[in-house]
Amino acid sequence: MPDRVPTGRRHAPRWAGDGSANRCSCASRRWPWPGIGRGVTLARSEPRVVVVGAGIGGLVSALLLAHQGVAVTLVESASGPGGKMHRLRVDGADVDAGPTVLTMRWVFEEILAAVGATLADLPALTRLDVLARHAWRGHAQTLDLYADAARSVEAVGDFAGAAEARRFEAFCREVRTVYRTLETPYLRSARPDFFGMVRSLGPSGLGTLSGLGPFATLWQTLGRHFRDPRLRQLFARYATYCGASPWQAPATLELVAQVEMDGVWTVDGGMHALARRMADLAAARGAVLRWHSPVQRILLDGGRACGVQLASGETLAADAVLFNGDPQALVQGLLGDAVRRAVPAVPAAQRSLSAVTWAVHAPTSGFELAHHNVFFDDDYASEFDDIFRHRRLPRQGTVYVCAQDRGQGAGPDRGAAERLLCLVNAPADGDHRSFDDVEVDPCEFRSLGLMRACGLRIGATHRQVRRTTPQDFARRFPATGGALYGQATHGWMTLFRRPGAASAVPGLFLAGGGVHPGPGVPMAALSGQRAASALMAHLASTRRWHPVATSGGTSTPSATTVATP
Repeated sequence: MPDRVPTGRRHAPRWAGDGSANRCSCASRRWPWPGIGRGVTLARSEPRVVVVGAGIGGLVSALLLAHQGVAVTLVESASGPGGKMHRLRVDGADVDAGPTVLTMRWVFEEILAAVGATLADLPALTRLDVLARHAWRGHAQTLDLYADAARSVEAVGDFAGAAEARRFEAFCREVRTVYRTLETPYLRSARPDFFGMVRSLGPSGLGTLSGLGPFATLWQTLGRHFRDPRLRQLFARYATYCGASPWQAPATLELVAQVEMDGVWTVDGGMHALARRMADLAAARGAVLRWHSPVQRILLDGGRACGVQLASGETLAADAVLFNGDPQALVQGLLGDAVRRAVPAVPAAQRSLSAVTWAVHAPTSGFELAHHNVFFDDDYASEFDDIFRHRRLPRQGTVYVCAQDRGQGAGPDRGAAERLLCLVNAPADGDHRSFDDVEVDPCEFRSLGLMRACGLRIGATHRQVRRTTPQDFARRFPATGGALYGQATHGWMTLFRRPGAASAVPGLFLAGGGVHPGPGVPMAALSGQRAASALMAHLASTRRWHPVATSGGTSTPSATTVATP
C-alpha cells in the first residue's frame, strides 16, 4: 500500500493547567488438501503467499498459513506490526493510540490452539473488575459497570432505582440470548447472506430477533428497556464500537453489552505488545516479515493474483495474495487498476465514525479514573446529527478516556504523570478536507470543559499531548477518509454487505475490520482466520501437494463458556 505517515502531532493548547496489471508467472497444479486447522502441514515445495498489511487480521492469517507450511511473506509499509493497534510516544511514554483492551478472548484461544500455542504465549492478560465508569454533565453520580453481573445490578439500582435495576436484569437476559443466537450463524460464518442466516437461525432464533422489533434501531430498543435517559444513553454507546449512530444501528448491536460482560482484559505492555507477539509467533513458524515495504500494485496473471510489486520496484511472486487493509483501497486503485473491481464500492457517506484523539502523558486530579471512562454531555442525539448529517465535529460530543495506568492495581502516585487516550467521535472526511486548528481547537475546548464539569482536570503542557484528527487517520489508513471501523453498521442489511474473505479476483483474499465479521480486534482476528481458511481451500484446488501430519488443530469452545479467567 502507499506509505503510511505517523499520526499524532504535538499539541497542547488549553490543556496546560487544568498502503496497470503487470503479469507474472504462477504455476497452477491440482492439489487435494482437506483444509486448515486439521493438524496438517505441507511438504516441499511450499506454495507462496504474500500477506499485505500487518494489522491483526494479517498477522493471524500469516501465523495460521505459516503453521500449515505455506511460504508466507508479510509486507507492511510501517516500521512494525499492529495497524490500528499502534502507539504514540508522548513525553517519554508509549501510549496505546488505537484499541486499548481485549474482548472475546475465546477468539485468540482458538487461533493459538490451531498453531499449538496457548494464551500463555501472549503477553499477560488481566481481567478488569470495572468495565467502565460513566459520568454525566450536571450529575454528581457516576455509574460503574462490573465484570460481576450482580454488582452491576446493584450499582444500577443505587444509581437509578430498584425498578430500573430489574429492567437492567431483563436487558442482560435479552442480550445474552441475542448473542447466543447470532454467534454461530454470524460470527462463526464465513460470510452470511440474509436467506442463509434465516435458515440457520430456525424458528427459535428468528423469534428472538423478531422480538427486538421489526427493523428496530438500537435507540428504539433501548427505549423499550429503560426509563432513565442516562441508561439509554450509556448502552446506546455500543453502536459506536462499530462506528455507527445509535439512531441508525440495528437493535442487534445490543449484543456488544454481552461481549463486555463476558470479560474485558488489559494486555501487559499494551495492545501493541499483543501485535508484536503475534508477529513473533508467525516468524517462529517461518513467516518472513518485511517492514518499510509498501506495495505499489497487486499483480495478476490470467486474471488471477500472482504476487505484488513493491514501491521499491521489487516483485514478489506468489500463488495467492491476502490483503489486510481497507477494501476501498482496492476500489480506489491504490493497489493498481487491475484489482479495482475486487470488492464493491462503498460511498463516502456510508463510512463509519472517525475520531479526534489526544494521547496524553500528564497528571490528573479530581475525578477518580477507572481504566475506561465515558463522559456524556446533555444532547446525545446532536452528536450523531452533527457527525453523520452535518459532517462536522460534534458540539456536544461524548468523551472517552482510557487511563492506561489504571485498573491493574493502585494506579499512578498522586500528582504523577499517567497515560491517557482521550477520544471524541468525528466524521470520516479526512481525505477531502482538512481538520485544522480553527475547527479542532473548539472541539478540544468543549471536551476539556465537559471533563472538568464532571470533575476531571488534566494538567498537560505542550510536550505532553499529541493530537490526531480524521485527516491524520486518513493518511495512515489509505482509502478510509479516517473511518476507523470500515462501513458504518447502519440498518439490518449492512450486516450482509461487508465483503467476505474471497474477493471477486481469483487468488486475492481479504482480512481486516472492513471485512466480515466487522471491526474490532477480535472480529478482525476472526477475519484473518476466515481468510486463511479460504486461501488454503483455494490452494488445495489449484496445486498438487503431499500433506504431512503435525501437531496442532482447532479448538471451538463456545464464547459463552470460555470467557472466564
